[in-house]
Amino acid sequence: MSTITIPGRLPGYNQLKGRNWQQSARIKAEAMELVMWYAKATKIPQFRSPVIIQIKCFEPDARRDPDNVISGASKVILDALQNMDVLAGDGRKYIAEMRTPTPEVDRKNPHVEIKIEMEESG
Repeated sequence: MSTITIPGRLPGYNQLKGRNWQQSARIKAEAMELVMWYAKATKIPQFRSPVIIQIKCFEPDARRDPDNVISGASKVILDALQNMDVLAGDGRKYIAEMRTPTPEVDRKNPHVEIKIEMEESG
């Protein structure tokens, strides 16, 4: 299993689908760069077989809706990992299971944990 920890929080769905598409694109690009930087620092390997991905968000407070937090983080993370060739794709052929538990509050250390593991072939 490989784990990437990203300090802070990632943009929510509302920020990625805002009224101003240029601003939303910039926000997404900056968040993807952050994910890619931490993935490289972690020396995350490439995965070619179907994987199980868990994305767990720890927010500084409970203000954002869980679906907003999870959808934005998932989109940014999967696109970044695919962009840097950690994942061959983000479709069902490459992702066997996605686990996105309800975000938790961590006031002192907001962060995002990404765990990737190979699917066990049965």
